Amino acid sequence: MTEPTLSTLLDFALDAVHQIGRLTLGHFQTQVDQERKADNTPVTIADKQAEEKMRSLITKYWPDHGIIGEEFGNKSPQSEDGYTWIIDPIDGTKSFVAGVPFYANLLGLVKGKEPVLGIANFPALADMLYATKGGGCYWNGRSAHTSSVNQLKEALLLTSGLNYFGDKQETWNQLIKATYIQRTWGDAYGYFLVATGRAEIMLDPAMYLWDSAPFQIIMEEAGGTFTDWKGIPTIYGGNAIATNGLLYEPLMEIVKKSWG
Repeated sequence: MTEPTLSTLLDFALDAVHQIGRLTLGHFQTQVDQERKADNTPVTIADKQAEEKMRSLITKYWPDHGIIGEEFGNKSPQSEDGYTWIIDPIDGTKSFVAGVPFYANLLGLVKGKEPVLGIANFPALADMLYATKGGGCYWNGRSAHTSSVNQLKEALLLTSGLNYFGDKQETWNQLIKATYIQRTWGDAYGYFLVATGRAEIMLDPAMYLWDSAPFQIIMEEAGGTFTDWKGIPTIYGGNAIATNGLLYEPLMEIVKKSWG
């Protein structure tokens, strides 16, 4: 089989994510029932149906590709350097069940372990953010780019929740002092804001692979950075920091001093 181009893969992925976005909207603001997973996070029928739909589309069109999903586990590729799709059917399920429109459908594609494509769809906001390696980052078809803010004291700092930091609390305290505004417009929405130039820093002290999967390629193609807390560009670090690029070095000086 001829290897598909990134353009072909992107066309498929945009349509597939649009389909699961419409599916989740059918359950949004309907007081959908939720269950609690082992980590005490919620899951709904919308999460499960959306991932099942995405898996069925991938299997139909790319049967030799691997799949990693939040709700239904892994399907390994045939070779270690093959393609693997990484699915988070609803990122921000707590927002979703509360009827808050900041939830996202996330899809990442890696070749081997290298990110090559990422999509973050916000169906309740009619916003789609996507990027391919070397192909730029786009927000609803328009070129997306990080902000030009170059001083921490002017930065908008985002995170997903104030009770997540644990032994990294001192890092957060130092960053509050160093930045202008701090908000919890978190989960995928925070990375979306940084990639589109409306915030400068987004960080999470703990991240699953499916939470991170689209955002290294999105942030890098938008002119920013996406690393773990040690400064390594990766989606596999278990935590994440995104910046507009200009603030990466001064931010990491604080992070490395207070946590290391």
